[in-house]
Amino acid sequence: MSKRIRVKPLGYVVISIIGLFIAFFIVSGISPKDRDKGFRWYINKTIGRECVQYGQQIYSRKLKDLLPGYIAVSRASGIGKCNDKRELLRKAAGREIFRIRDGRGYLIEDLSYSYPYLTKEGKELLKEIGKRFRKKISGTPLRGSDFKITSMTRTNEILRKLRKSNSNVSGNSPHFYGNAFDISYVRFSAKKWFVTDCDKYYLKEALAEVIWQLREEKRCWATYEIKQGCFHVVAR
Repeated sequence: MSKRIRVKPLGYVVISIIGLFIAFFIVSGISPKDRDKGFRWYINKTIGRECVQYGQQIYSRKLKDLLPGYIAVSRASGIGKCNDKRELLRKAAGREIFRIRDGRGYLIEDLSYSYPYLTKEGKELLKEIGKRFRKKISGTPLRGSDFKITSMTRTNEILRKLRKSNSNVSGNSPHFYGNAFDISYVRFSAKKWFVTDCDKYYLKEALAEVIWQLREEKRCWATYEIKQGCFHVVAR
């Protein structure tokens, strides 16, 4: 009795051939010195995805407010220092401070050394930055991207944890008063598969421009934190 041979549908065959061709095309364009640059870099290089110049001006360097210039106002307009999370939650129950969740234009990262709470002014400022950022990038291939919040309100308990790894951490920070937050300028959630260095630069400076505009409107203070990779923003 003859054995029946099953023939794969033509579509599977075509897909397999295309897959093999792409794999060969990628590998053939890689030199040994390039092998530590990552898969996405290979794809961009192989298919010729180059940087798009967005013509975005530099605004990050304009964000240079210094702590002594605003800490007294921040302390007076924010909440009192909390010793621990329990005390912070009591203030939240009294609506002195509000829980912050992901919103339009921004995502909250897992916060190891702060809590996702802000004063009413801080919450409104963050929402406005998110709204303006989305509008700013709406006409580009990066539309719909989100920036990421990396730090918000701290307690004395958090301060003690931080000092175990960094003895220079200051206890005199607006993060204790509920009206400050940090936005990463190196990590974005981009709605685009191929994210180039030019894309990252544009997102950073587009975000910086939005913050700078709000600073000029006297709605915040802001600092370009080069070592920390973030924009430090304080609601006024």
